[in-house]
Amino acid sequence: MSQADFGLIGLAVMGQNLVLNVESRGFTIAVFNRTTSVTDEFIAKHQGKKLVGSHTLEDFVKSLKRPRKIQIMVKSNAVTDSERDAVDAVIEQLIPLLEEDDIIIDGGNSFYKATERRDAYLAEKKLRFIGAGVSGGEEGARKGPSIMPGGPPSTWEVMKPIFESIAAKVDGEPCVIHIGPGGAGHYVKMIHNGIEYGDMQLICEAYNIFKHAGFTTDEMAAIFNDWNEGELLSYLIQITGKALEQKDAETGTPIVELIVDKAGQKGTGQWTLLNAAENAVVISTINAAVEARILSSQKKQRVAASAELKGPAVNITVSKADLVKKVHDALYASKIISYAQGLDLIKTMGEKKNWGLDLGRIAAIWRGGCIIRARFLNRITDAYRGNPGLVNLMLDPFFKDVLGRTQQNWREVVSLATLSGIPAPAFSASLGYYDSYRAARLPANLLQAQRDFFGAHTYERTDKPEGQFFHTDWPEVIG
Repeated sequence: MSQADFGLIGLAVMGQNLVLNVESRGFTIAVFNRTTSVTDEFIAKHQGKKLVGSHTLEDFVKSLKRPRKIQIMVKSNAVTDSERDAVDAVIEQLIPLLEEDDIIIDGGNSFYKATERRDAYLAEKKLRFIGAGVSGGEEGARKGPSIMPGGPPSTWEVMKPIFESIAAKVDGEPCVIHIGPGGAGHYVKMIHNGIEYGDMQLICEAYNIFKHAGFTTDEMAAIFNDWNEGELLSYLIQITGKALEQKDAETGTPIVELIVDKAGQKGTGQWTLLNAAENAVVISTINAAVEARILSSQKKQRVAASAELKGPAVNITVSKADLVKKVHDALYASKIISYAQGLDLIKTMGEKKNWGLDLGRIAAIWRGGCIIRARFLNRITDAYRGNPGLVNLMLDPFFKDVLGRTQQNWREVVSLATLSGIPAPAFSASLGYYDSYRAARLPANLLQAQRDFFGAHTYERTDKPEGQFFHTDWPEVIG
C-alpha cells in the first residue's frame, strides 16, 4: 500500500540524518539500503517514527505515493559527463520500477556535467530529475541544511514543500531556492565547496602564523572564539575554536597537535579549478587552497626537504595583541577575495549556460545550514540584491571599504610570513588578485611583445583603435 511521502536510498550518516529531518517535519519516509541489515537497524532504532523500511527496491517503490519522490544519497565519483558510477547504477535499477513524472533526486556531491547527462537521459524516459547540492554535514542534514536544487521549475514546485520544510531558516527564509535548470544546482554546490576550500586554508594559515609566533593552542582557541563574536563570525571560525580547545583524553595534549598534517579532498576543489580554467576566470585563492592540500599530502617529501632546503629564521617582533589584529584583517580581506572569486565564476558560468542565476538569492541560502555560513553573507546578499549587475563583489561599497581599511595589515601579514619563511599561499594569492584587479596597467604589454616576437601572435596598440592588431618585424636572435 502506498503511504510514504518521500523515499531515500542510502542510509549512511548523511542519509540517516536527512531521513530524520524530513520525518520530523510531518512526512512519512520510505527508506532503502543495499545492505538490508542497515535498514533493519535504522528502523528498529527509531521505532515510533513515520518510517517504512524495505528489503527490495520493488517494495520500496511500491510504498511511495505518486508522483514518487526518491532521493539518492550514495557516493558519486564520476568526473566526466560520460563516466558511470554508483548513482547511475541506482538510477538504472529504479527506471523499470517507476512511472511517468516520478522524481529522482541526486543529493550527493555529483559532478554537474554528470547531472546534466542524467537529466537529459531521464527526460527521454518521461521521468523527472533533480540534482540537489546539500551542504551542512551531518549536523546540517539533521537540523537543517542549505539545499541547492537544479532541474525544471515544475519539478521544483512539487519538491518545494519538502525542501523548504527541512532546510535551515534565516530570518524566516528557508535556505533553499530553485537554482536553475539542469546541472545548475550541483554546479553552485561545487563552487560553494571551492569557496569552502579557500576559507579553510586561510584559517589554517592564520593558525600557522600564530603557532610560529609562539602562541599556545589555548591562546589560539581563545582568539578564534573571540573572532566568532565579531565580523568573522562563521561556522568555520566557530569549529576552529572548538577544535583547538579539544584535548586528548589519554595525554592531555591538544588533539590538533596530534593530527598528521596531511589533508584529504573529495575532488570538488579540483573540479572548480578545471571549470575556472575553462571559463578564463581567476580563482587564485581557491587554487592556492587546493594546491596546499596536495602539498600537504606529500608529507615524506616535505620532511626530507626540510633537512636540505633552508629558509630564514622566524623573526616576529610584533606584539601578540597587534599580531592578532593584523591577522584578523588579513583573514577578513582574503575571505572576501575567496567569495568574490567564487561568485565571479558562478556569474560567468550562469551567463554562459543561460541559467538565470540570482547571486543575491544564492548568497542568501548560504547564510544558514551550510559549511560556509557566515555573518558577512548578509552583506553579500544585500550587495547583489541592491545591484544585481555588480561586476565583482570587491566593488560593492561595503566590501570596498573593508578592503581599504584592512589592506595595510593584510600586506604586513603577507610580508611578515614571507620574511619569516612561513607558507601563506592563500593570503598571498588573495592579495595578488586584489592588486592585479585594481591595476589600471599590468605588464602584459611586455608579454604580448614576447608572444609576437617568437610566434607572430600580434598585439593591439595604445595609440590605435581597440580591435586593430599589429605585428613587428623583430630582430633576429642567434644562439
